[in-house]
Amino acid sequence: MINQQKKEIRKYIKQLKKEYTLDEKKAKSKIIFGQVEQWAEFQQSDTLMAYWSMDDEVYTHDFVLKWFQTKTIILPSVKGDELELRVFRGLDDMTEGAAFGIKEPKELYKKELDTIDLVIVPGVAFDRQNNRLGRGKAYYDKLLSKTNALKVGVCFDFQMLESIPAGQYDIKMDRIITD
Repeated sequence: MINQQKKEIRKYIKQLKKEYTLDEKKAKSKIIFGQVEQWAEFQQSDTLMAYWSMDDEVYTHDFVLKWFQTKTIILPSVKGDELELRVFRGLDDMTEGAAFGIKEPKELYKKELDTIDLVIVPGVAFDRQNNRLGRGKAYYDKLLSKTNALKVGVCFDFQMLESIPAGQYDIKMDRIITD
């Protein structure tokens, strides 16, 4: 039942995403990260985890490129059914990833998860209770369950729903930012 509901929401959001061009999504993303950059928690953070976005997600490339020289930026890489953390050192240090064809940094992040201050989390949909619906592989839920970092979901306004189904292993966000 819950899996069927999640599947229907993913299908619905996928359709909505097609109504926006990449340029429109980039403009909306700029608004989202403009808000994040105003927070004291962001300004005081030394190490943050983001993600290298796909075309249908909140666009992170500009944000990562803007901050990687003054903060340690960690990007996840899919390895089997887990996320492996890697340090972003610039575009020249990126290689084609095995999963989803997403570029990923070469250098592994060797420090403890506790050294990460803030995690920027993508999602298919979020709700008013800070629940997150991902793509269904639980990569982020497994990782987020092991960290006390501030968990920030980022999404376009049309991805913010009144309520989404959540199971016991679905990790809630501390904040959700939309355009």
